Amino acid sequence: MVTYAATLDVPRHIVEFLARPLATQRRRIGTPRDSRALGPFRQAVLVLRWFRERGCVHCLARDTGVSQAVGYRYLHEGIDVLADQAPGLHAILKVCQESGITHVILEGTLIECDRVAGVRENGTDPWFSQKHKAFGGNVQFLAAPDGTRLWVS
Repeated sequence: MVTYAATLDVPRHIVEFLARPLATQRRRIGTPRDSRALGPFRQAVLVLRWFRERGCVHCLARDTGVSQAVGYRYLHEGIDVLADQAPGLHAILKVCQESGITHVILEGTLIECDRVAGVRENGTDPWFSQKHKAFGGNVQFLAAPDGTRLWVS
């Protein structure tokens, strides 16, 4: 096996932006210092590489010296921390109202995916779209009248 160094084309301040809430999350849940294989900065690099390169988690984990299971845990923890940073729909609509935006554009689409097992009490599959006759997740997009993105579900 050949090892090599690579450069992630993301500014350092973006990695630090994610590493700070990751460190805060670790303190909040009581993770002992130096008890994890990766520090918050290297975990942030793993998460940002996944977003940027769409790499397989197995490869990202291998590159950072952790198991695939730990790689997935670090990735999902990073995504959750990022999602917590995003404002909610009500906060965005309040900002729009305060700034005098008279209307917004709401658009949505189904992002098809492989079926996820699960059936509701009424017998329907929550991931199946009857309209599209396909499995997937519904993504909603809110924009200002000039097309500036404001919020994505």
